[in-house]
Amino acid sequence: MNHLIIFAGIGGDLANTAENIGKTFSWDLPHFIAQVVSFVIVCAALAMFAYKPILQVLAERRQRIAEGLDNAEKIKQELARTQAMRDEVLDKANAQANKMIEEARAAAARVHEQETQKAVAQAEQIMAKAREAAAIEHGRMLTELKQEVLALVVKTTSAVTGKVLTPGDQQRLAEETRRQLAA
Repeated sequence: MNHLIIFAGIGGDLANTAENIGKTFSWDLPHFIAQVVSFVIVCAALAMFAYKPILQVLAERRQRIAEGLDNAEKIKQELARTQAMRDEVLDKANAQANKMIEEARAAAARVHEQETQKAVAQAEQIMAKAREAAAIEHGRMLTELKQEVLALVVKTTSAVTGKVLTPGDQQRLAEETRRQLAA
């Protein structure tokens, strides 16, 4: 039973506290209307001076972001197009370079062949001239040899016979020697 008395005492205190709170925070229509009007005025002022400008700034920012994304997409497309053009130009340049290299190789082969033919022709000319010069030198040497042999025959014949040979004898001996040398 003590418990009930304690609870009853606590219940009375709670009732007093609730009554005091009700008086302090009671619902008073004139105060309520004044608070509603104040709230509406503050909301209107905030809407005019704060929310609308903020919303306008946000709308402008959204628009700028959208424009930026559009521009980024356009730049991306332009970059891709430029890259494709660059690749195409590089491919053409590589093809032209390869073609020029092949043409240069072919020209070098032609020049090499022409120079080889010229060198062979010059070598043949040099060989022909050398043969001709050798033949001329051979003929000259044979002529000199024949003259020396004739002179020796005449000298030997005159020494062997012990007489001086006349020009006719010398002529006759020279003719005989020539015939024998030619054979």
